[in-house]
Amino acid sequence: MAFEFPLDPLLRVQQSLERQEELALQEILVRIAEVQRRIDALAKDVARSRQQLEEKLRQTLPAGEVDAITRQIEGALVSRQELANSLQELLRQREAQTRKYQEAHQRRRTLSDMRDSQRETWLHERARVEQKFVDDVFGARAQRK
Repeated sequence: MAFEFPLDPLLRVQQSLERQEELALQEILVRIAEVQRRIDALAKDVARSRQQLEEKLRQTLPAGEVDAITRQIEGALVSRQELANSLQELLRQREAQTRKYQEAHQRRRTLSDMRDSQRETWLHERARVEQKFVDDVFGARAQRK
């Protein structure tokens, strides 16, 4: 007779829920990395545009060109601020999702520990029964002699 854990269906559900929470957390982490990458790219663009503007200001150039570069910088700064706000929201989501994942992990871990404990008890009982059988066989042989 093989070991049967009566809560196996519940354990499988908990494992599935834990995996779903983990995947949701990973998705948020990927989004955070993407937003951070975009923020970094915009920061580099702003720095490059400011340097370009400084170089152009040393030369004689039309006001329209200066205005275009200035608007480009302002647009990048606005986009960067929007991304920073988005990043803050994603960080809040990450914290909430981390808590959800940890709770799911703990519930699954509790069931796994219960299963392991019951399996260990079952193995000890099985070993005890088998040892008793072997003892009985040797005892019966000894009585026949």
